[in-house]
Amino acid sequence: MKYISTRGQVEPISFQDAVMMGLADDRGLLIPQSIPNVADRLDAWRGLTYAQLAREIIGLYAGDIPAADLTELVNRAYGAAFDPEPAPVSAVGDLFVLELWHGPTMSFKDIALQFLGNVFAYVLARRGAVMNILGATSGDTGSAAIEAVRGREGIHIFMMHPEGRISEIQHRQMTSVMDDNVHNIAVAGSFDDCQRIMKTLAGDLDFKRAYSLGAVNSVNWARVLAQMVYYFWGAFAVQDKTGASTVRVCVPTGNFGNILAGWYAKRMGAPISQLVLATNENDILSRFFNTGEYSRGPVHQTLAPAMDIQVASNFERYLYYRLGEDPARLREVMERFTGGGAIEVPTTPGGGVDPDIEAGAAKRADILEAIGRCYEQNEYLIDPHTASGLSVVHSMAPVAAGGSADGGEPTLCIATAHPAKFPGAIREATGRDVARHPRIDCLKDLPTRCQTLPNDVEAVREFIVQTLA
Repeated sequence: MKYISTRGQVEPISFQDAVMMGLADDRGLLIPQSIPNVADRLDAWRGLTYAQLAREIIGLYAGDIPAADLTELVNRAYGAAFDPEPAPVSAVGDLFVLELWHGPTMSFKDIALQFLGNVFAYVLARRGAVMNILGATSGDTGSAAIEAVRGREGIHIFMMHPEGRISEIQHRQMTSVMDDNVHNIAVAGSFDDCQRIMKTLAGDLDFKRAYSLGAVNSVNWARVLAQMVYYFWGAFAVQDKTGASTVRVCVPTGNFGNILAGWYAKRMGAPISQLVLATNENDILSRFFNTGEYSRGPVHQTLAPAMDIQVASNFERYLYYRLGEDPARLREVMERFTGGGAIEVPTTPGGGVDPDIEAGAAKRADILEAIGRCYEQNEYLIDPHTASGLSVVHSMAPVAAGGSADGGEPTLCIATAHPAKFPGAIREATGRDVARHPRIDCLKDLPTRCQTLPNDVEAVREFIVQTLA
């Protein structure tokens, strides 16, 4: 499998080269030249362990890694770091919940970043190279990326977050890591500003090459690839529990990476009938899928900070296919959007942009209500991002209770973080201090280290240069 850029100005490259390039050198995003159809393999995959399933799916896209090496990488990624396993499915009322918070930082980002960290180490060791990762986080990516590469030989990580706009726990998870190769940066701006700085520096090819810049954000194809696995896994688990032929999947998303992985999985043949996209008040994505217009709005600070985004990096990958896989046309519309304009695509006769994706947005009151209702009715805690999904899916067509007893289709909701990471929202929604975890409780006593910088590309560039001098 070779990789090309959405903007069409990068020669096809291998999987390992795509991982190391991160953001494409023409400022586009790397995508596979083709999407395999695996519909005839589903029955054979159902009985596999999570690591075995990951090996089968990732192997389709990572042909330049020998089979034995890939098996070792996957086993290492999805072994002891997850307790009890990477992605258990629970029945919660009339829904099923795919719990993706059983990794070391208690966020779904661990699923992809534990794999990516191992791939980075593998490639660097074989090439005798070094890497300086520049990342941007709206909450959970930062701690998961830091956990994946902390202390690794040949890697430094510079992780930007918007100053004062992530939860205190998310901040402490990142800044309490004292390994010499970890550098946290608080930027006086929004997540979109952090992402803009990251893309600007990664797009400066002379700087990128001189300082061996790499990417852990979901601009890196390996992130999306690793996330595709749990859509197959979750759909299989719900089918086993209900006997349903297909599953509807609800995905809370801000940067479009999580739901994009589901979209790729569906195109590959995963037994998914439809994806439900859920945002918070930062609703650029839900507005697009309902109206066909992709236009910026103000960034609102919400209870679900990882979704406080108005420019979704991975949207470009989806748009590439939506525009007929035409790089020239994509370059034109992205340049217009970067200049402050809107992107518009026609809606379908049935309404919306894509029959495979239904979309909605949850407000603060909706999120709190969903958390409170889920706890009171099911004695099950969900974090604010997961609550956005449950709120949106319950606002749509009736959910088939228990899946298929009445002939309805079961719904699987992606749970993105452990509720203990958001104790304030849980307390407000339930009136109780019930969102606790020992890993979180211990953070309050740890020392922290973080550099605060202005919302300025050159300030971040200079910090990287001085740190590595």
